[in-house]
Amino acid sequence: MRKGESMGLTEKEAAERLKTEGENVFGESRKTGPMKIFLGQFKDIMVMILLAATVVSVLLGEISDAVTIILIVLLNAILGFVQEYRTEHTLEALRSMTSPTAKCWRDGRLSEIDAAFLVTGDIIELEAGDRIPADCAVLKAAGFFSDESILTGESTAVGKTAGDASDRDNSLNKPNIVYCGASAVKGTCRAEVIATGKNTQMGRISEMLTDIDKEATPLQKRLAELGKVVAVICLVVCIAVFGAGVLRGENVFDMLMTGITIAIAAIPEGLPATVTIALALAVSRMMKQKALVNKLHSVETLGCTSVICSDKTGTITENKMTVTEIATVHEDYYFSGMGYRVSGAVTKGGDIAINPMNEKALTESLRCGVICSTAEISTQETPKSRNRGALAGKGEWKVTGDPTEAALLIAAAKAGITKESLSGNCRIIEEYPFDSETRFMAVHCSYGSEKRIYFKGAEEVILPRCSQYMDENGRPAAMTAAVRRGLEEKAGEMSDKALRVLALAVCTSDKLEPDRGNLVFLGFAGMTDPPREEAKTAIRKCASASVKTVMITGDHKKTAVAVAAKAGLLKGGMAITGAELDKLSDEELDRDIGKYTVFARVEPVHKLRIVKSFKRRGEIVTMTGDGVNDAPAVKEADVGVAMGVTGTDVTKQAADVILMDDNLATLVNAVEQGRCVYANIRKFVRYLLSCNIGEVLTMFLGIVMGMPIILLPVQILLVNLVTDGLPAIALGMEKPESDIMNRPPRRSDEGFFSGGLMWKIVLRGVLIGLSTLASFTTVMRLGGSVEVCRTCALITLVVSQLIHVFECRSERRSIFRMNPFGNMKLVGAAAVSFAVLAAAVMIPQLQVVFSTVAPDIIQLLAAIGFSIAVPLLAAFF
Repeated sequence: MRKGESMGLTEKEAAERLKTEGENVFGESRKTGPMKIFLGQFKDIMVMILLAATVVSVLLGEISDAVTIILIVLLNAILGFVQEYRTEHTLEALRSMTSPTAKCWRDGRLSEIDAAFLVTGDIIELEAGDRIPADCAVLKAAGFFSDESILTGESTAVGKTAGDASDRDNSLNKPNIVYCGASAVKGTCRAEVIATGKNTQMGRISEMLTDIDKEATPLQKRLAELGKVVAVICLVVCIAVFGAGVLRGENVFDMLMTGITIAIAAIPEGLPATVTIALALAVSRMMKQKALVNKLHSVETLGCTSVICSDKTGTITENKMTVTEIATVHEDYYFSGMGYRVSGAVTKGGDIAINPMNEKALTESLRCGVICSTAEISTQETPKSRNRGALAGKGEWKVTGDPTEAALLIAAAKAGITKESLSGNCRIIEEYPFDSETRFMAVHCSYGSEKRIYFKGAEEVILPRCSQYMDENGRPAAMTAAVRRGLEEKAGEMSDKALRVLALAVCTSDKLEPDRGNLVFLGFAGMTDPPREEAKTAIRKCASASVKTVMITGDHKKTAVAVAAKAGLLKGGMAITGAELDKLSDEELDRDIGKYTVFARVEPVHKLRIVKSFKRRGEIVTMTGDGVNDAPAVKEADVGVAMGVTGTDVTKQAADVILMDDNLATLVNAVEQGRCVYANIRKFVRYLLSCNIGEVLTMFLGIVMGMPIILLPVQILLVNLVTDGLPAIALGMEKPESDIMNRPPRRSDEGFFSGGLMWKIVLRGVLIGLSTLASFTTVMRLGGSVEVCRTCALITLVVSQLIHVFECRSERRSIFRMNPFGNMKLVGAAAVSFAVLAAAVMIPQLQVVFSTVAPDIIQLLAAIGFSIAVPLLAAFF
């Protein structure tokens, strides 16, 4: 140790460096103020068109229209504001990233200080359970292991040792460096701070996020496209009405005002609010399914996801080491029950139930694993043993300590061996801790009438020191060359299955001799970080929905491939490492990236490059992750998804969606909701535009034909406010169609009116307009007054629209093939709209307001008859 290191810095030195270096914090993401969030709701092109229409309405003296439009725009803005503001507060509650304190040497004394005040040169002390507050060079370590999965994706804790005193390079994956944000799992460590704040590995990743700009979502692009279409329609209507009137000899100014008035009527005022309500309802449903949505529009973007880039550790896997196999010289034993689940069983040869107590080598191997462990496991309820070798219980073990040692304890518990059951016969005398240099652990204990040393460590360290092995009868037997060769081959086979292999051995000795040979080999313990069962299901569902799922991990290629195969991800795909990626140009990567389903040994910059490559190919990319190393790619993706339980604060901040239960199945539900939202938006856009085209066509043809005004402004206002808005909102609550997840996602460049939607809208709008006009002229020929004609036209317009709303429930099935009561909210909305129409026509006080009169039975039948004719005529097109 260099001079002064044990004493650390003085408070004066630290204060001077703090002024120069700044506090040990990351660049705080600028919080969006409430006013900025609210004003951001007015950037939508449709909202801008409505605001322009409001100004024109005021200039024309149509104050009621202007007030109505302003109220709708404000409703839309308030809904969007409430959602985003609520999300900001939820994210605040989730923040728990950096360690608040650090044990630091100052002025020769060890004291606890705010981690934000650490500077380079500070000497800190770390022990199991600590969050590492800065990037540090290890000065001294005793069995110290760090969990760096949030930075590297490695699921296994990494051993740390002191290195070259002059080495201050804080690159990733160095054994002599501990990294900010990682956690101490085991042992103790003294380290010197070499980088703080933005200069740490975590800080650099945080800085990468500021260089990523979010693009408009596919829905925002489609709505902008729709806004342009509406603007063009308004302009064309205005010019057409103006031109037709002038040609008829009408006053130029009057016709200009009339044209502008009808053009404003063509604007679907309720569309922005209806879209926002539909998205907000989807957000509410997703929240109930444990998914928190940051931005409203990201809900719909999930629906057109074509590629999911998933992190491995903690996302596809459980991030819980599990012993799946123990191999002795004569037999292989298998353990069921993944992760920390209490229930599980031990079998021989794969499926033969056993009594572990009769399997001497197995029992001694498990006993060795329990004794060579400083971890602890516990449950609220004592698990029941159905029979020897099988354990039944609800829930999971509560684990403290090293995950590898906990896995051995859980495996032993399935065979009925626990620390408590051994305490009567076994007393630990002394322990030689696991060290990353020696790569083994030894425990000296008195067991019954003799003293033993149990060893646990790397296969290549323990096996060469074994001169004997335990046979089937529990007696030592000579280790022949053939047996040794067989054990080496077995260890290789287990490694090929991506199992982490530990060797277990024992010897008798009166004192602790960690370096002695002549050990008795007991067995190999093979463990893995198992795939989540729900992740397997989610991956299958994504495949059926034509969504490609790829795994991106910092783990070794062999491990990644094995996990991918178990999770159902491989299936003909290839694997590639970060080093191999570096050899490919962007053009080569874009050409070949579709071949790969596994990306191993990747760093944050690789993840970012992979996401960008998929996006350049026109894919809509969803990136899931929990670690800081995932954050840049999560932010770059079209939809970033963070894990709410295991996810780091940086990743949650970068994400659009946060899975509160870390369950990939929740993501699949979110994809389904996204598809449903877009389908529903198309449904009510179809409905609203068809209705507006019908209204405009009615007014336009009436003027062209020299007829009295078909509908008065107050009557059009009634239609737009009540009979358009409520059913449209109810359409936004339509449930997903049964086959929605069996269809491929829509292309990112697919237009809003694809699939013949525009033809359907125009056709139905024309039919609604013609039937309304026909109703007016028919009643006039029957001798009705202008007021009665207008009333009948109003009835035909509203009823034909209410019939049409049920047609809009599906683009694939006709109204005659759908259950009319499949969406009871829509039935209720239609009933309310019809009741409002009936009240406006029948109640005397409202007749005065809306200039209506009650028609006789023949006139009423004519009006309703023309409404029913619309879907019948549409069936022929």
